[in-house]
Amino acid sequence: MQKEPENVKELRHGYTTGANATAGTKAALTALITGEKQTEATITLPIGQDVTFTLENCHLHEKSATAELIKDGGDDPDATHGALIQVTVSWADEPGIHLDGGKGVGRVTKEGLPIPVGEAAINPVPRKMIKEVAQEVLMEYGITRGVKIIVSVPDGEEIAKKTLNGRLGIIGGISILGTRGIVVPFSHASYKASIAQALSVARAAGIDHVVITTGGRSEKYGMKQYPDLPIESFIEMGDFIGFTLKLCKNKGMKKVSMVGMMGKFSKIAQGVMMVHARRSSIDFNFLAEVAEESGADEALLQKIREANTASQVGDMMLENGHTQFFERICQYCNAAALKEVRGGLEIETSLYTLKGKFLGKAGTSS
Repeated sequence: MQKEPENVKELRHGYTTGANATAGTKAALTALITGEKQTEATITLPIGQDVTFTLENCHLHEKSATAELIKDGGDDPDATHGALIQVTVSWADEPGIHLDGGKGVGRVTKEGLPIPVGEAAINPVPRKMIKEVAQEVLMEYGITRGVKIIVSVPDGEEIAKKTLNGRLGIIGGISILGTRGIVVPFSHASYKASIAQALSVARAAGIDHVVITTGGRSEKYGMKQYPDLPIESFIEMGDFIGFTLKLCKNKGMKKVSMVGMMGKFSKIAQGVMMVHARRSSIDFNFLAEVAEESGADEALLQKIREANTASQVGDMMLENGHTQFFERICQYCNAAALKEVRGGLEIETSLYTLKGKFLGKAGTSS
């Protein structure tokens, strides 16, 4: 039985890049209209919560204004935590609100994303938030002129190297994300959004077999194992096993190959579908039971129960020639995955050591 981690303090929420860009828009447009530098901006998030953002800087130019904020990811920081978000607002010759991305905001180059190819990677909810807050400010001051809004992230191109954007076909920077405006600790909303987008891109490319991995190292092993699959077939799911599996089914995938290592896949075998270290732990009694099924004697079983890591257990089983153990772990992973999605997928699992030695594989269909 899984125990919840003890002494976990209440974690602080953060705010999405989309929420920051919205606050920046309000501040910059207000500054442009009034000629007064702003120090803060209050907006209403999609969840209905009013939040006041403190600006890092506000610059007034002859024909534009720029607001700058530092993105705070709270106690669940992602790659964009601490990034400088800039919003520059100027008057447009044509009526309406014209939104685009500047330096460090990526451009969409592949089908399957919620933004058309060629446009800035500012997702639909942030687009709506930004345009609505701009319209509210214009109405407040009785102005009917057109407005041009440019969202930039100066370090965005470098930050994007730590994300899945390149795989998604988002080139030149990060995405402006956020469906709720708030970042809930351990939800990793932006990472989940990237998984969803990656699967959408794969389906748009006609792919129905994906390889899901827990990180870059296991993905490299997966690419070697499945050399004939296109790059879009490989999805880094991180710790979000259940979330990714359900999305695979919802997106119409037919086959899912899971590739990983003993640590996190031992948790999957137990039925754990969120394998973050703070949210789950290895059940060594479970691993001892699987080892017993694989022919391990009582002396070895006792060592397994007293082990410190799942990798250590794997080493013990290898040293004693119990290679069937790894196939059984894979079978348990398959069964847990099928239970999570309630069938409808062909699942297979492959296990590797940290250094890339193949340990075992098992496949099944619903």
